[in-house]
Amino acid sequence: MITVKTFTFNAYSENTYLLYDETKECVIIDPGMYEGFEQNELAAFIKQEGLKPVLLLNTHCHLDHVFGNKFIFDTYGLKPQFHEGELPILNAVPGYAPSMGFTRYEVSPQPDRFLPESGTISFGNSTLSLIFAPGHSPAHLCFYSAADHILIGGDVLFYGSIGRTDLPGGNHQQLIQNISDKLFVLPDETKVYPGHGPATSIGFEKQHNPFF
Repeated sequence: MITVKTFTFNAYSENTYLLYDETKECVIIDPGMYEGFEQNELAAFIKQEGLKPVLLLNTHCHLDHVFGNKFIFDTYGLKPQFHEGELPILNAVPGYAPSMGFTRYEVSPQPDRFLPESGTISFGNSTLSLIFAPGHSPAHLCFYSAADHILIGGDVLFYGSIGRTDLPGGNHQQLIQNISDKLFVLPDETKVYPGHGPATSIGFEKQHNPFF
């Protein structure tokens, strides 16, 4: 059974997730640590729980979701994995981060392997299915556990809202379509852990999200 630990980091209040199961193997998704104390908080939790990080995943590569990639690589030897279509987004970060006030961005390592649009990735006794849901960014992935009824949704679907689509590679119609076709078909009880803000559920959003 997967346990989800949520951290909220950086000036964008980005949600960084640790997923782990009874084997103590853990997956780090969208590490947003920018400040040293944020890095320490994540590392202390991993040490305290006796976890073994085995995967670093990015739902997408906007700066607030990749701030901590270099720290995770330096500390645990893990390179990020994401869809290849996000590579230009990652490579653009060093160029614009300083103008957003992030002058100490540590450049993310490049992936050794990319994630496909569909399929699964495994850690410990657990499996995550890949759901390709661009619209907020060009090649955004969500990570879904059918067994545990959880979706790590990145910046696709939020509590009462959806991801912004005014950034490079964004597409409002595509985002709406992907939420309808790929997320709203999941069981109502699926708990959605978004890239920002509180968790929600597929059932709640189908009923109450004003964009649908």
